[in-house]
Amino acid sequence: MRRILYLLTLLGAFLPGLAHAWWQPDWAYRKPVTVDAGPKAGAVGGDPGRIPVLLRLHSGNFNFDGVSDSGADLRFVGADDKTVLNHHIEQFNPLLGIALIWIDVPALTAAAPQQLWMYYGNPKAPASGNGQRSFDPDYTLVYHFAEAGVPARDSTAYGNNSQSAVAGADTAVIGKGAKLGGAPLMLPASPSLALAAGAPFTLSVWVKPDALGAQQIVYARRDGAAEFLVGMDQGVPFVQVNGQRSKPGQPVQAGQWSHLAVKADKSSVTLYVAGRPAASLATGLPALNTAAALGADVAATAAAAAAAPLAPFAGAIDELRLSRSARPDALLLADASAQGSDSRLAVFGADEQQAGKSHFGFIIAAMPLDAWVVVVLLGLMMAISWTIMIGKSRSYGAIARANGAFMLAFREAAGAPLDQLARSNKVAAGVRADSSLWRLYDVAIDEMRRRHERGYDLNAVSNATINAIRAAMDGVMVRESERMSKRMIWLSTTIEGAPYVGLFGTVIGIMLVFVVAAMAGAVDINSVAPGMAAALLCTAAGLGVAIPALFGYNWLSSRSDAILADMAVFVDEFATRLAEEQGDGRQLRAVAQHA
Repeated sequence: MRRILYLLTLLGAFLPGLAHAWWQPDWAYRKPVTVDAGPKAGAVGGDPGRIPVLLRLHSGNFNFDGVSDSGADLRFVGADDKTVLNHHIEQFNPLLGIALIWIDVPALTAAAPQQLWMYYGNPKAPASGNGQRSFDPDYTLVYHFAEAGVPARDSTAYGNNSQSAVAGADTAVIGKGAKLGGAPLMLPASPSLALAAGAPFTLSVWVKPDALGAQQIVYARRDGAAEFLVGMDQGVPFVQVNGQRSKPGQPVQAGQWSHLAVKADKSSVTLYVAGRPAASLATGLPALNTAAALGADVAATAAAAAAAPLAPFAGAIDELRLSRSARPDALLLADASAQGSDSRLAVFGADEQQAGKSHFGFIIAAMPLDAWVVVVLLGLMMAISWTIMIGKSRSYGAIARANGAFMLAFREAAGAPLDQLARSNKVAAGVRADSSLWRLYDVAIDEMRRRHERGYDLNAVSNATINAIRAAMDGVMVRESERMSKRMIWLSTTIEGAPYVGLFGTVIGIMLVFVVAAMAGAVDINSVAPGMAAALLCTAAGLGVAIPALFGYNWLSSRSDAILADMAVFVDEFATRLAEEQGDGRQLRAVAQHA
């Protein structure tokens, strides 16, 4: 069975046209994309792991002429040209030559760059982009703010859309953004956004303050006495948990986009600015089950409001993400450095166009069902015939080697009693198992012993004994010949039958070609040539199966004839040695003494 599978694998590998260099032949173009988090490219300082990578396509790195108007035919495939990666289109405008696409990279490391393939150019392809699969399940909320005047749409599977509409900002760090200034953008109080005390959590957002003011709130969430605030005080970002605020760290600039992130675990809350740690608190988050607000504070107690008055954030925000896990530092740095316009994480190669199909590729594509049935049948015949030829070759080789070893031992024992080899250990067990000459020798010694036990030839070896021994050895030769010729009939059947099977497929194929051409009412070379070529392929396949079987059959037959000739020579040699002792009975008495 293993041999058959191996041969089928080789058959699939060497048949032209069956394997495509392309991921799928329906896509006309592809572009290599190298994602490199190493020090010479993304420089994220570690392994981000699974990460959504932003690809910015524009007229300088991508030709929009070959892709569909909606980008529905875009596909992203791993370096193996087999693994399809999830992707999500945030913006696609071929008229302006702009596209923003998120690619779900399963395991990004800083050790070595990864190559992806972007395929396009298939007008029949359905849309496959899906944000619910492009962001891993730990992302509980992702806002791209791609649409203005409507509630912000959550790209994850949790559907945590905002409770209030978004005022759009046409220009943001990633496509479009949201404009804040007064009223908060309320997030839902859904179970997927609820936080237990000390639960892991990550917030990531891009901010662009119009002006630097005091106590500006970017994100606020309160639940009774518990509070969790993220904001800026005169441009210095801070995080505040239950009245405990982080120390001042790296400031941000007015009118410029900056990336803020907060990561919390059981015992600490860390603030990140531009992807790097800026401040931390030695406490976990409190339990929070209420709605959160973006851009302003939620309702607070009068005492709290009087003690620390908080102002709304005035400016723009983009790409808000909430996670129910503490994201790696390398991922946060990758978000901060790779989502901007100056990203070096993803590098584009030159577009490649699929080469035209080979001649065999066109023939394979034109093959009807009946031709495929014939080709599959011929493939099975080929696999079986090759299995037989390989098995017979190994068997004949083992027999020939064992016969050579036995004859060497037999001739070295010349002058000794004929049954000495049967009584000694000069002939190895492996030789006895494989050698056909040993089986001849063994049956001859047994015949001599039986005749002595019956009282024949007590003083001398008679001609009757020699003839009886020769007859027994001839019987073994017949059985050995039958054993070696077993399944050889399949090879002769393959030699004679495979061309006829292929010819049958050719005749049926040509009949169908003419029938289809007659039904179409027009006959020209372009309409009949592919079908004729596919029909003739059946005959070529039949010859391709029969010719190797013919060579193999002749070679195996010659090896079988050589082994049978050695057996015939051994029978004569054994009988001659036995006849030389005729008259004095020495050989028979020696055998009798050891019986």
